[in-house]
Amino acid sequence: MDVFWTLPPVTRTITALAVVVSAAGYGGIISLSQYVFYSPYVFTTKIWPQLWRIGTAFLITKPKFAILLDPYFLYQYGSAIERESARFAQPGDFFTYTAFVASVIVALAGYGLNTYTFLPALSLAYAYTFAQDNPTRQVSFFIVNFDSKYLPFALLFMTFIIDGPESAFAQLTGLVAAHLYDFLTRIWPTFGGGRNYIFTPQIVKQWFGAGPGTVQNRGYGYAVQGRGRATGTGAGAPDAAASGRSTGVSNTWGSVGPGRRLGGE
Repeated sequence: MDVFWTLPPVTRTITALAVVVSAAGYGGIISLSQYVFYSPYVFTTKIWPQLWRIGTAFLITKPKFAILLDPYFLYQYGSAIERESARFAQPGDFFTYTAFVASVIVALAGYGLNTYTFLPALSLAYAYTFAQDNPTRQVSFFIVNFDSKYLPFALLFMTFIIDGPESAFAQLTGLVAAHLYDFLTRIWPTFGGGRNYIFTPQIVKQWFGAGPGTVQNRGYGYAVQGRGRATGTGAGAPDAAASGRSTGVSNTWGSVGPGRRLGGE
């Protein structure tokens, strides 16, 4: 259990719940029909809306061997970007990213395509973001090694071969969601001169332990939560004056004073 609590919080929670819910469902302990997404039961005024289906649909794997394989892909690429990606440097940024891509997946796959489960699409979203951050990094896909920029397409091809074109098309919504996040938070503000409207609310940062002096151990160094007032630059784009730099060297020189000439009075 001590090891479990040291894992990236968002990815470990989704992965653990997916294993528990799916194993219980396919083992006959619970009925998965109460957990899959079904839009007439969610978006309705005729009965009490069963809103929990929006979240639980991300916790159901495919049957048999996929009970282990689907959570493996989810955790492998989700934990990598939650722990190492510079775009999720601030507490709660990865949660905001996951909430955004999950909302897009629900809209496209759930409401648009009448898909019942979303975990493969979320796994593909994580894999796409991982590939964007590490395009030339070597990954192993079963017995094949290749650059990670091809990883999302390998996952899609595997789904197409095993489960058919309908499942692959539903999984594709995860790639669309992750690319939309990348476009709105990085491409459009950087190259199009637009504004990033996707940011991590302060209350979400507090959920993940943000506070003055908080130090996060990142894959590329340390991120220090500063004492200043954040300026709301959006998820994955922290304000240097408010939060310190990702190398872990906060701006403390301004509080030292005016200084003295060497050898002077």
